[in-house]
Amino acid sequence: VQLQASGGGTVQAGGSLRLSCAASRYIFVTSLMAWYRQTPGKERELVASLTDGDSTVYADSVKGRFTISKDDAKNTLYLQMNSLKPEDTAVYFCNALSRREYWGQGTLVTVSS
Repeated sequence: VQLQASGGGTVQAGGSLRLSCAASRYIFVTSLMAWYRQTPGKERELVASLTDGDSTVYADSVKGRFTISKDDAKNTLYLQMNSLKPEDTAVYFCNALSRREYWGQGTLVTVSS
C-alpha cells in the first residue's frame, strides 16, 4: 500500500479529528500531496493541498477550520479538522501527484448534529 489513510470516525458538530496519511518515502518526497473528500452522488472535491514550497491551498468551505501539514521524518501527511460541521461528513482521501497520481483508500468522517 503506497498511501494509507487513517483517523476517520464519528464526531459531534463542533468537534475535531485528525486524519493521517502514511506514504512511502519515494512518494512522499517526490509528490505534491493533498486531501480530497467525496459524498455519495457528488464528485470528489479538493479539501486542502500542499503546493511547491509547502504553501497551502484550502477549499473555501474549510478555510480557518482545517489545517494540512506533514511530518517529513514520518513520511506522513495530516489534516487537522476543527469546528466540524455535518456538511463535512464524507469519505476523505489522501492524494499524491508526481509523475503519476496515487490515491489512498479513503477514511470515513461522520459529523453528527
